[in-house]
Amino acid sequence: MSTPAPRAWAVRTGLRRGVTEFRHMLRNPEDLGWNVVIGIGVLVYLVTQRDTIIPGSGGLSLPSLALPGILAATVLFGMAMGPAFALSAEVEDGTVLRLRTTPRGTTTYTVGIVVGQVLAALPMLAILLVPWPFLLGDPMHQGAGGWAALAGWLLLGTLATLPVGIVGGALAGRPTRVMMFVMAPVVVLAFLSGVFGPQTVPPWAEWAVQAFPLYWLAHGLRSTSLPAGAEGLELGGAWHPEIAALVLLAWAVAGLVAAPVVLRRMNARQTASALTDRLQTLMHG
Repeated sequence: MSTPAPRAWAVRTGLRRGVTEFRHMLRNPEDLGWNVVIGIGVLVYLVTQRDTIIPGSGGLSLPSLALPGILAATVLFGMAMGPAFALSAEVEDGTVLRLRTTPRGTTTYTVGIVVGQVLAALPMLAILLVPWPFLLGDPMHQGAGGWAALAGWLLLGTLATLPVGIVGGALAGRPTRVMMFVMAPVVVLAFLSGVFGPQTVPPWAEWAVQAFPLYWLAHGLRSTSLPAGAEGLELGGAWHPEIAALVLLAWAVAGLVAAPVVLRRMNARQTASALTDRLQTLMHG
């Protein structure tokens, strides 16, 4: 019997770790309750606004226009802040330090974080999307094919934003710094990128937000779900799904290249500093 290749073993171990962490989340009333409360809160707000028509949109309601942006923001917040808090906490408690004693430990850890965070986003997406047709009517004006395209945009958005969380968590080093390094920029970006529709983007920020993945993920989702004529509300007045895909791919490639480098450097730096702290503790203990 041949033994599995070390990298393949590390990936499988990481997959199991990610699934295990997701199961723990489902059994944790606080984690699951947070998703339920936020998801239901968003639904209640949008149901109360179902008769609000956006001027100049050709009859589009506020919920129909806002849903793509809300989904995009859900992906960004989940993929950026979830890994950042998890990674920074495990840097602080020594979990990352112990990776050096495990074969392919960094690979196993990274795969586990990716799988765990992707699975953790599913309950919120389900809470938003499953009741939608029953409460607000079918949000997919382009039919069944639109649902497949929506899943593709969400996957692409995940690949583009998840490395941001990994890099942010590695740079932050501890959870208290995540607020400054990751959460604050993400909140500002969400506000400026027009979560409830492109018409809410401040004119002075129009060019700036187009350099980041949130606007283009929301744009891609809107181009998939909204009817013809809705493109008039977009910046530039037209759909550009090919540009949206390219921007998201660029962020995904850059992030997937940068994240392992930052993780390796952080791991080496954390190891050296932890050893120094231990020596100082022994000397002064």
